[in-house]
Amino acid sequence: MPLALLSASDKAGLVDRARGLDAAGFTILSTGGTARALTEAGIDVTEVDSHTGFPEIMDGRVKTLHPLIHGGILGRRDNSEDAAAMAQHGIAAIDLVVVNLYPFENIAGGGADFDTCIETSDIGGPALIRAAAKNHASVTVVTDVEDYDVVMEEIATHDGATTETLRRRLAATAYARTAAFD
Repeated sequence: MPLALLSASDKAGLVDRARGLDAAGFTILSTGGTARALTEAGIDVTEVDSHTGFPEIMDGRVKTLHPLIHGGILGRRDNSEDAAAMAQHGIAAIDLVVVNLYPFENIAGGGADFDTCIETSDIGGPALIRAAAKNHASVTVVTDVEDYDVVMEEIATHDGATTETLRRRLAATAYARTAAFD
């Protein structure tokens, strides 16, 4: 069963896409507010802390920075050593990463105080995005809500998968997004 990780500050369209992923046979992993929104919409979600066996800590500063998450994203599916390490450590492959970052630019540009700006400086999100973009040969990364529909169309058309062409385009979008965030 394919595994998708969803973590979104902008939840526009997310519930409908999550329903589509669920219908396509994906298991959905999610974090904090995203998990709550999906659960409230009646979508079956595995919270990241349940998946990793490690709680979200430090007021949410540490949630996805865990080997079971990053190993699942970065594990090269065609590399026998990676596959052996994943098997040895119980790491499930994560096939789809949907992340949009905290609205840092809006908050910092809106005159928020320094401490607020620091707390909206996303760490885990860019790490997830970069990991998925790096392994775009196997992982689809979505950082822009405008890309949800094309991803869902490909998943429907390609038996739960996306094409390398789309994954490469989305990886470029992801790198551009994290560069702009930085």
